[in-house]
Amino acid sequence: MTSKLLQDVVGELSKLPGIGRRTALRLAMHLLRMEPESVSDMTRSIDRFRTDIKYCRLCNNLSDEEICPICADRERDHSTICIVEQVADVLSIENTRQYKGLYHVLGGVISPMQGISPSDLKIDLLLDRIAQGGIREVILAISTSVEGETTLFYLMNRLKRFEGLKITSIARGIGFGDELEYVDELTITQALRNRREIE
Repeated sequence: MTSKLLQDVVGELSKLPGIGRRTALRLAMHLLRMEPESVSDMTRSIDRFRTDIKYCRLCNNLSDEEICPICADRERDHSTICIVEQVADVLSIENTRQYKGLYHVLGGVISPMQGISPSDLKIDLLLDRIAQGGIREVILAISTSVEGETTLFYLMNRLKRFEGLKITSIARGIGFGDELEYVDELTITQALRNRREIE
């Protein structure tokens, strides 16, 4: 019979995406071998992250402040916004070091099967931001799943009302059904460079 404490930790760790019970057990045993102070630092960081993290009031990216460092950076191109599904997509694109504009994080994609409608996403925040002026181009960097394509179509229809706004999409070198978060940096770089204007 194994320890209830061990079972509890394995159970909690296996709730994380991509972590099965075997991996959770390995992680639990690793935690047991760590210095107690290191484990305390880790749990404090996780706790602080969960309770203190904010969402940027401009782009909905994760931030320590009201405005994220990307939106606050005067060196970036403030006339271009790359629209992505999740915060992880921002990190993937930033890792390429090829894009110097701003972002807008929708917080997901339209999915009637999962009960996610346009009103559940940060689309109105995006439209308000564009309506304030100064945005010349939006790049739609949405996954090529059925839900992603639905979201893309919906966004294109909403964005067409902004006269003179250039609407582009990342090139579809990214395979259908691929999650942007898991696409390699070279493919993302090529997709950004080969983006096309949406009519």
